[in-house]
Amino acid sequence: MIYSQSIPQNITSTKVVQMKRSPAKTEAFHKNAQQLKELLLQKQAKVGVIGLGYVGLPLSMAFADGGYSVLGFDNNPSKVETLMKGVSYIQDVPTADVAKNLNAKKFVAFPNFAKLKECDVVVVCVPTPLSKTKDPDMSYIIGALSKIEANLRAGQLIILESTTYPGTTREVMLPHLEKAGRVAGGKDFVCGEDFFLAFSPERVDPGNQKYNVYNTPKVVGGVTEACGELASIFYSNVMEKVIRVSSPESAEMVKLLENTFRQVNIGLVNEVAIMCEKLKIDCWEVIEAAATKPFGFMPFYPGPGLGGHCIPIDPSYLSWKLRSLNYTARFIELANTVNSSMPEFCVEKISLALNEDSKAIKGSKILVMGVSYKKDIDDMRESPALDVIHLLQRRGAKVDYYDSFVPHLDWDGINMKSVAWNTNLSSNYDLVIITTDHTNVDYKSLLDNSVRIVDTRNALKDFRDERITKL
Repeated sequence: MIYSQSIPQNITSTKVVQMKRSPAKTEAFHKNAQQLKELLLQKQAKVGVIGLGYVGLPLSMAFADGGYSVLGFDNNPSKVETLMKGVSYIQDVPTADVAKNLNAKKFVAFPNFAKLKECDVVVVCVPTPLSKTKDPDMSYIIGALSKIEANLRAGQLIILESTTYPGTTREVMLPHLEKAGRVAGGKDFVCGEDFFLAFSPERVDPGNQKYNVYNTPKVVGGVTEACGELASIFYSNVMEKVIRVSSPESAEMVKLLENTFRQVNIGLVNEVAIMCEKLKIDCWEVIEAAATKPFGFMPFYPGPGLGGHCIPIDPSYLSWKLRSLNYTARFIELANTVNSSMPEFCVEKISLALNEDSKAIKGSKILVMGVSYKKDIDDMRESPALDVIHLLQRRGAKVDYYDSFVPHLDWDGINMKSVAWNTNLSSNYDLVIITTDHTNVDYKSLLDNSVRIVDTRNALKDFRDERITKL
């Protein structure tokens, strides 16, 4: 017998392999799937979100706004305490939204995981960093999985959103959850019948004013036909468009392709910047002119290095997986090499600029403008500005920074406070380096009062001045 499900209009389905069920399993399969389907469509399903960070908190608010009852779980008690006061610590989530859903009893947060058993849907949104050896650090996923195992019951839908290598959902999540059924029901659970499992990559872009959790298409891949369709129904009740793919491996690969595409193209344009430096050509002029071509070209821009929660990390998950299959992901490895060299390249630019005034980096006062990984956000993850600060300090520079979005910097061994802004701030320094091009900075005043500026973001593109050194 084949399970069939009418697909809501906002779900686009790619090739899907339907799973045949044995007659002995049909009754249990239909019971669990049908019950969950009805709960989802009626928005009576209780949703659990593990990890209340840049991905999990916006997702929690989206489903609470959409009419679901949401239980948030996080190991960090201070985060839970803040949320339970109705206050947000994520820039893209207004405090008013948290307070509204808290007061409406649509959202509640917990520092422990006992109430996971009450949840009909559990979404895992935990970090997936790299180890010091650039191998995937699966400890957060394993930790979340252990909490789910301890509270698994029949009829639950488990969705992994954390970015990871292709195969994680089926090879890591699935065996643990199947065996967890021994505790819950005395026998191994069967995926697609006793519980449901899918992968749906997060597509959060902090600070993006156009695309958010609601209008960014959601990719979903289930372990079985029922898993994929139930997960698609779940997301389609809140999000404008759901893209259904045939497997969790395809969904996992979608995320890695998206970020590898950006990583490789940024690596290419960073190397173009280095080449233009040697050829004494303005790389920004070249990129802007090339971008006028209405077909066959998409502009990317150089910078002091890669930052954020995705692009510097996610392609390495794919590279690691392929190394285990005796294959080298050459584009990824090369892009990593180029991109990781950019902070050093920027510091060399600083050294050459200081030489114009017969100064060395050692002993010079340098102001770093912007320490978040991109403009107009407070996100510090993998910010290349941190590498620039480290390199300057190792060479003996006296470093300060200014960033209105990050008033206090306690990250990666750096503990500093942002200097206060005033129109002649830059006059106190031998050199200013623009590492993040926040739009709220008065760049004319910055230039008017600076001795030298190294601009890694083309923030001063409207000015022509011999004191400016471009990337």
